[in-house]
Amino acid sequence: MRVERQRLSWPILDAVREAAEELGVPKVDDFNTGDNFGSSYFEVNQKAGFRFNAVRAFIRPIRHRKNLTILTEAQAERVMLTGRKATGVEFQLKGAPTKVSVAGELILSAGAIGTPQILQLSGIGPGSLLRRHGIDVLHDLAGVGENLQDHLQIRTAFKISGARTLNERQASLSGKARIALEYALKRSGPMSMAPSQLGIFTKSDPRFDTANVEFHVQPLSLEAFGQPLHDFPAITVSVCNLRPESRGTVRIVSPHFGDHPAIAPNYLSTDGDREVAAASITAARQLMATRRMGQFKPEEFKPGVHIQTPENLARAAGDIATTIFHPVGTARMGTDDTAVVDPELRVRGIEGLRIADCSIMPTIVSGNTHAPAVMIAEKAAQMLLAVRLPSRRQ
Repeated sequence: MRVERQRLSWPILDAVREAAEELGVPKVDDFNTGDNFGSSYFEVNQKAGFRFNAVRAFIRPIRHRKNLTILTEAQAERVMLTGRKATGVEFQLKGAPTKVSVAGELILSAGAIGTPQILQLSGIGPGSLLRRHGIDVLHDLAGVGENLQDHLQIRTAFKISGARTLNERQASLSGKARIALEYALKRSGPMSMAPSQLGIFTKSDPRFDTANVEFHVQPLSLEAFGQPLHDFPAITVSVCNLRPESRGTVRIVSPHFGDHPAIAPNYLSTDGDREVAAASITAARQLMATRRMGQFKPEEFKPGVHIQTPENLARAAGDIATTIFHPVGTARMGTDDTAVVDPELRVRGIEGLRIADCSIMPTIVSGNTHAPAVMIAEKAAQMLLAVRLPSRRQ
């Protein structure tokens, strides 16, 4: 994967970094030194301003290999089993039912939502759930779809003055044209922005040994994802609990692959998570109340200064928070009876089936999940090579 520094900076975000320093959070150049405590612009998967995703990194260089076939407009339905052995997969190809057999191993990489759904539709999962939907129980594996974890981002927001944000930069046709021209000529500016620009890893309470919350600070604000930016200058100071205690589930609602599963993340369902949520909003307020931020006259409008008690702050956190799209854990790796895969990523009790995605994480990582997902894939590739080429086993 290609990793580069962002090709932009915002004076308001530079000020937020200086404000964090007032609170004892240092500026750092790299979050990946073993201790991520500090503030920095996030590094991004880009090359010269263009997104550099997993397809560019891994698929395009090898797509013409004779032993590789890539099918698009395809959706997996279920794993085909002969007894307790995975022998193929059923899927829809451009709307037509299709089957393919496997001679070696089948790798399931549908993510923390899709992987448990496919397993359950295949007859692998909690027996009571499968029987409820008329699916033959081929392997009663209670952990499939359990242990769902995610980072919940609490999106506090503040109006400001005296600094430019994306809200007003893109508000006019001429502003949009200038943004497009900057990207066309320099491959920089707002069109080169990642979803979040500035990160701050810190502690919601001194009792934590390492950073337990992560701020994503953005020079923009909006009511909800997909809606227009506000028509006034503002910044969003999102903060998430890096090590949530709450656990949820992913469960099928019918035997049909086209029906979305029921996703129940159970956010803020523990006292500990509610305590961290309330402390996180307080931390965002403390950041904006620093001397450095005072010159921008911040005015909180989410969740609102009238909300003060820990109980009300925790309730407000649920009102303004959204997923940060880091679901993990629904096909947990382990050696106990409820684990779904073993340390070699093999589905326990099923021959010839492995899982390689974030669903195998026993607990969520204390940061973003993209790089760990790539690492899981790399490790899975090494394991497969070790089977085919024993000399590669380390």
